[in-house]
Amino acid sequence: MSRLVWGLLLLIVLAAAAGIGLGESLFDTEQWRSAFIDPASGPAEVLWQVRAPRVATALTVGAALGLAGAVMQGLLRNPLADPGVLGVSAVAALGAALAIVAGAAAVPGAVEVSALIGAGLAGGLLILFAARVRSPEALILFGVALSSFAGAATALIFNLSPSPIATAEVMSWLLGSVQNRSWIDVAWVTPAVLLSGVLATMAAPGLRMLSLGEETARTSGLPMARSRLLALLAAALATGAAVAVAGVIGFVGLAAPHLVRTLVRGDPGRVLLPSALAGGLMLVVADLLARMTPTDQELKLGVFTALVGAPLFALIAWRAAREWRL
Repeated sequence: MSRLVWGLLLLIVLAAAAGIGLGESLFDTEQWRSAFIDPASGPAEVLWQVRAPRVATALTVGAALGLAGAVMQGLLRNPLADPGVLGVSAVAALGAALAIVAGAAAVPGAVEVSALIGAGLAGGLLILFAARVRSPEALILFGVALSSFAGAATALIFNLSPSPIATAEVMSWLLGSVQNRSWIDVAWVTPAVLLSGVLATMAAPGLRMLSLGEETARTSGLPMARSRLLALLAAALATGAAVAVAGVIGFVGLAAPHLVRTLVRGDPGRVLLPSALAGGLMLVVADLLARMTPTDQELKLGVFTALVGAPLFALIAWRAAREWRL
């Protein structure tokens, strides 16, 4: 596993360097020298205050989604689970939409806090439900219902919003992007990702037991209720922080664990860190490709990941269906 982690870290460094170095304008040798020597120069401004925080935001948001996906797939014992399956993303987006329509977008941090409150509310409801019903299938159904309700409420906001400008802002948020993000946004999401990683690591032994079956987990002697609680908290916090900073970005949480699971022999505990790194790498590369695509308007990151991720989702589902038939 150490080789896998070091390999992913190396790829992240290369992808981050490409993300910072490439853009609409390419620098010549003199501009690169100026960027590293004179912090007040134009090239330095572009590299370190525009591109670098954008890459860092994509990395941390991708890591949050990858970690949340690995936790959800381990908790639900379902390879098709992702951070949005339990409705946390949808409720977080609803919180952000409410803040934007209410005119709070002008207040620094208001939209982010609203999204985190929405994610916390969804996580609290899921925890209360999981305390009474331990069936993964029932938890998924509850999450689908929660997601559907949040989606309908967001659509209602579109329907009743008196301001087309606010409607456009909500739509832009829902499409997902790390464009024009700053180091403040990185400071928002990084502590949440680190805390989520700690919670997920604490839940890892329980996730391992769950992979052996509900009966085995129940007789293992481990505090499974505590492990489920920690796993839900980790997934909700990571997903909420990602949505708060970048909006709704799909398929990263689904795909990242699948890319590394076979390399760690399917261990739900050992897949957590590689999944986070793979998610960060995926989003950095996806953002680079999205902004380098020659279009009149820059592609939204959520749109780009959906276009690439949907066929992958279909492939995973097809393979899972073949295994079920066997």
